[in-house]
Amino acid sequence: MPTQYEPAFVAAFLTVKDAAAYLGSSPHTLYVWRHRRQGPPSFRMGPRGRVMYRRDSLDSWVHEQEQADSRSNAALNPLNT
Repeated sequence: MPTQYEPAFVAAFLTVKDAAAYLGSSPHTLYVWRHRRQGPPSFRMGPRGRVMYRRDSLDSWVHEQEQADSRSNAALNPLNT
């Protein structure tokens, strides 16, 4: 049973503010990444066209970032050649 600080469910879609908090960055950073076509995939939802993120897409994007970083991926580490 959820506590008073824990939601009853985990949202599948996150607003820019919530996605930024989830990633530990700022909403401004997400807007800059979106403008530059970098960062996690996002889309517009609803009649007002709010920018939204899928939670599973954020998780996948973070995993891709980890795999692309030579400090996290031994296969990419130039010292392991």
